[in-house]
Amino acid sequence: MSTRLSSTKTHAALRTSARVCAELLLILVMLAVALWLLDRMWSVVWPLVLGLLLTTLTWPPTRFLRSRGWRPALAASLVTVVSLLVAAGVVALIAIPVASQSGELTDGVVEGVQKLREWAAGPPLNIEDAQIDQAFDTAVDRAQDGLGSAVSAVATGVSTVVNGVVTALLALFLMFFFLKDGPRFLPWLARQLPGRLATDIPTVTARVWDTLGSFVRSQAAVGLIDAVLIGLGLWVLDVPLVLPLAVLTFVTAFVPIVGAMFAGFVAVLIALVSNGLTDALLVLAIIVVVQQLEGNVFQPMIQSRGLGLHAAVILLAVTLGGNLAGIVGSLLAVPVAALIAVVWNYVREQLTEAPAEPGDGDPALGASAPS
Repeated sequence: MSTRLSSTKTHAALRTSARVCAELLLILVMLAVALWLLDRMWSVVWPLVLGLLLTTLTWPPTRFLRSRGWRPALAASLVTVVSLLVAAGVVALIAIPVASQSGELTDGVVEGVQKLREWAAGPPLNIEDAQIDQAFDTAVDRAQDGLGSAVSAVATGVSTVVNGVVTALLALFLMFFFLKDGPRFLPWLARQLPGRLATDIPTVTARVWDTLGSFVRSQAAVGLIDAVLIGLGLWVLDVPLVLPLAVLTFVTAFVPIVGAMFAGFVAVLIALVSNGLTDALLVLAIIVVVQQLEGNVFQPMIQSRGLGLHAAVILLAVTLGGNLAGIVGSLLAVPVAALIAVVWNYVREQLTEAPAEPGDGDPALGASAPS
């Protein structure tokens, strides 16, 4: 018995597919327009994002002071000033050791390069000195060729530094206003929106804020533990630049997976250059142990609720963010992915049908089925 395709069902399926494709295309166009507008307004959006990230860290002490009867402006001012002092202290703790040990590190790099050259000249590579000298001369020539472009890039670098300072100051001012007037934002937003939006938008915003704050504070706590443990290991092994490496470990903790790999690579490289292969392997072992403790002990304890994202999703998000926007993209990739998940979960909740009540026409419960 032969079967034939139903022309009616085929046309209906094609119409449904065309409609779905058109709707998806419209959504993609809207996303492209949104990204274009975001790029055009990045000079305003980036300080706003930094201000929100800083606010998630500084809101708990501000909330504590306000609960003790402090006026919002006074509590926000005190927390802002203390944050500035802490940031200045961190910069000083990094700059002073780096400046004092820069000569020692340079000598170690030269010695490490010489050891690497001697190792390359022996078995199994057996690279001759003439080949090494030729490669070195080629590298020097390329560096000299690029000197002009490097000099011309100084102006761009100065402009970047100025823009960074302006962005930091603007983010600081925004953080102050967020700390001072943040609790009044959602009620004000609800009054500005019509109909159901007055409920949906504030609800999603509150969930987004909770998720963002949970991510930033948990990553800060985990990064602090990693920095202390790895810093102690480096100090015991007498590796130079212990404090800057510990601070680097803390900062890169805000970029999951990739940040830990980068900080560990830098620490192992400095240990290899300054202390030799044995200490470098010991540093690598310390970093591996600390990362295992982080993933299996610290992270589940501190971030009990988590972001609801699989590790593979986090890795892909960080990779995509880095390819699209460099360091900034890597930093914002995981929070953005988590916020998208929050919005999607809320939309799914609104689109999910409520379970049928007993006696509402369900034949399995004894009610008569509709004819």
